[in-house]
Amino acid sequence: MSEEAGATLSSNVRVRTAGGRRVSTPLISWNRATRVATTLAARQPPLPDFERDAMVADFAELTAVAEGLVEGETGLRSLAGPARARVADRPGWVRANVASFQRLLRPLSDRLAASGSGRVRLPGLPAASGVVSGMQVGLLLAWMSTRVLGQYDQLLIEDERPEDQDVVYYVGPNIAAVERRYGFPPREFRLWIALHEVTHRAQFTGVPWMREHFLGLVEETLAGVDPDPRRLLDALRRSAEELRAGRSPLDDGGLLAVLATPEQRVVIRKIGGLMSLLEGHGDVTMDRAALDRVPNAARFGRILGERRRQRGAARVVSSLVGLDAKLRQYEQGERFVRTVEDAGGRPLFDRVWQAPEWLPSLPEIRQPDRWIARAGALRPAIG
Repeated sequence: MSEEAGATLSSNVRVRTAGGRRVSTPLISWNRATRVATTLAARQPPLPDFERDAMVADFAELTAVAEGLVEGETGLRSLAGPARARVADRPGWVRANVASFQRLLRPLSDRLAASGSGRVRLPGLPAASGVVSGMQVGLLLAWMSTRVLGQYDQLLIEDERPEDQDVVYYVGPNIAAVERRYGFPPREFRLWIALHEVTHRAQFTGVPWMREHFLGLVEETLAGVDPDPRRLLDALRRSAEELRAGRSPLDDGGLLAVLATPEQRVVIRKIGGLMSLLEGHGDVTMDRAALDRVPNAARFGRILGERRRQRGAARVVSSLVGLDAKLRQYEQGERFVRTVEDAGGRPLFDRVWQAPEWLPSLPEIRQPDRWIARAGALRPAIG
């Protein structure tokens, strides 16, 4: 058995070829995805050893500094102990995220393999191919690896590999490239990045129920996935209707939202509301915690805000994968946080950490007064 065959065996689904013969093909070839993404990502040369060593030392120190500043600003203290910083190159970031996707999709892959789903063949289209889908995933990850500066991802936690648990990632070549291009003071810029990522870690490790709640929403979305190709056609028809009505079908979560069932869209909107809250809170916290320590914070935010807004082909990719929706999450979430605090100060806002039922919905994120009115009717927890 080849290396690739072994890697894709657990993700196999059954499909019907043109002659009606059933064959087993992988849902996604993760080895192919990794090879494509790391090959393309490696076109950016790694940092020289001396530059990488300096960055490793900086982030080890500044991540700890950021934790103290974030705790002082938010009152959220990680229940998992101090954060660990890891400076990665682009291929290293790719490999970490491929592992994350594999863990996330493993139950779905096993379920599809057990059920034999995906047997319907569309006229004129080839049978499903894990090699093709692996290449597509690889191309997407390669593109994303050029954009990411830092990442704290609760999905990257895995009990089998303690050394990979609870890590704050920094993509060294991307950070160095931005510093050089815009003349950013490195130590100041690195603290600013660390503040945002450590805030996300505080949200997921300082709020006891947050990680399990988020993962539960993700698993609920995946549990409803139907691999029938006819659903793709239905999704395309709905998208065309949305476009004719003057609405973008990608506005609320990219391609995933387009392909979702009505039931899944309800869950996706819950995820969208949660991510808007967390991203907006991250930006507000970063700005406030950086006030006395990062004099150039406003300049960093302005320039990177422009960098987030893609043009040309990159703009299309951003829409498809939902990154445009993520930009709106930053803006709407930040407005929600500030509006709630204007109405009742931090004590009112901090009610969002009480329990899942206190989380704002996506409509409440967009209209904060609706959450403020609902929060007034809820009974805060005691203790």
